[in-house]
Amino acid sequence: MKNILHQILPFLSWIPKINKRSFKSDLIAGLTGAIIVLPQGVAFATIAGMPAEYGLYTAMIPVIIAALFGSSKHLVSGPTTAVSIVLLSSLIVFAEPGTHKYVTYALTLTFLVGVIELTMGLARLGALVNFISHSVIVGFTSGVAILIATKQIKHFFGLTMPGNLRFYEVFHHLFEQWDEIKVYVVIVGGVTFLTGMLVKRFFPRFPYMIVSMLAGTLASVLFNHFLGQGVTDIITVKEIPSTFPPLSAPIFSIKIMMELAPVAFAVTILALTETISISRSLASMSGQQIDGNQEFIGQGLANIIGSFFSSYVASGSFNRSGVNYESGGKTPISAVIAGGLLIFIVLVVAPWARYLPNAAMAGILFLVAWGLIDIRRVKKIIRASRSEAAILLVTFLSTLFLDLQFAILFGVILSLVIYLNKTSHPKILVRTPDPSLPGRRFDTNPSLPECPQFKIIRIDGSLFFGAITYALDQLQKLFEKNPEQKHLLIVANGMNFIDVAGAELLTNLAQRLRKDGGDLYLAIYASHSDKPLLKRVVIRHEDKGKADEAT
Repeated sequence: MKNILHQILPFLSWIPKINKRSFKSDLIAGLTGAIIVLPQGVAFATIAGMPAEYGLYTAMIPVIIAALFGSSKHLVSGPTTAVSIVLLSSLIVFAEPGTHKYVTYALTLTFLVGVIELTMGLARLGALVNFISHSVIVGFTSGVAILIATKQIKHFFGLTMPGNLRFYEVFHHLFEQWDEIKVYVVIVGGVTFLTGMLVKRFFPRFPYMIVSMLAGTLASVLFNHFLGQGVTDIITVKEIPSTFPPLSAPIFSIKIMMELAPVAFAVTILALTETISISRSLASMSGQQIDGNQEFIGQGLANIIGSFFSSYVASGSFNRSGVNYESGGKTPISAVIAGGLLIFIVLVVAPWARYLPNAAMAGILFLVAWGLIDIRRVKKIIRASRSEAAILLVTFLSTLFLDLQFAILFGVILSLVIYLNKTSHPKILVRTPDPSLPGRRFDTNPSLPECPQFKIIRIDGSLFFGAITYALDQLQKLFEKNPEQKHLLIVANGMNFIDVAGAELLTNLAQRLRKDGGDLYLAIYASHSDKPLLKRVVIRHEDKGKADEAT
């Protein structure tokens, strides 16, 4: 009964473990997280095409719910870059960003994502995200970084551009309006960006986004004071309401939900992949065990409940979760504290948002974009595997030139296709005793002489329906090369799976060899020895009531 209750209410398993010492650490980590999310929440809402306050609302209630019903000690949910930009690219075809209709569609999408996540968690489908290649995430994240930066070019240079331009169209407009660039606006954005880079590099313990935001705002205030508003023409962010997260409601319309269903599925895959990869990464450092299904449930409840408290889609955050861990967070109560404190911090800080210039916000988003491009991992993937490099490149280009929800699915499908292609080509190696090795151990050296009547091969991989054609072709080539070898021994240590089609292949092979006067043998080597285990292996094939056996 206790175990069942802990599964339904997982926070009951860790709340009794909180003590004075751990709560102090969690309080510090929570306060740090609440302060850091202030500029991030506004920035991510801007990326998503939502009013600025919605980014902060998304870092409140959903964070608390996800922490209470998830399994990770350090995961912090809320608004993220990737989800925000997918939200914008997906919903811009339904409504104008920032409008009431757009916000309502975003809340409806959030509700749908939550339902899908919760359903997947209850169905115990947490292991599905393991099949998404890491190269897909790296390529998608790098492409998103480029899109974020290009969408802020108009604010960074003080230009006027349509809001629905492709990334290459933005550069076309930039060069057309080159003479209209406002120098002081560029300086404000540049001061913000450079300040953030320097603080992050030389003072890593300082919240670099907050420092850079203050630096950009100060530069704007000084320009306006000494040069006049008409000279600088620096537009500021709209004032954020000083209120608790207001109640809201999705649109419970079958037609609208059907329209949003494909988008909801793609956003769900991205959000869950982000969440699980972050939680597992932190768990490996802290020695914690993560329950993927419970994380799905926690994220699903967070988005379902969040959609009724003015929150758009929330998922695990890379930087805030890392800050939570580095700040000494011990239990999920640190994330609960971060979400709770933010509610009250916003009441005090919100009126000051009107002094934040759009150019400074653009500089902050440039920082976000810069941090998303992991050059080290990109180089590692390119050097490690051509197929993984291809997945990364295709996903990256799809992110830039296609709708983002299709880019994610395209990358996932490509990674699965490459995986299936690899598994359908098992290695078939000819093995020969080597007189120069102790005990005449087997080797794959092609120059070693083989027995004229007896061939030994090792199959590494699975013999399933997708690999039958390739395996048969390779065996046929071996028989054509040495037709006198009527006996075949297969070393089966590397054969991790055989389905019905694979069993039929071995049966037909045994029949063929016995018809030619030979036979088929299977051998499995003991892990501690090079000698085969001498066991009788029988392949039985039923044909017209008669059984044919090959030993």
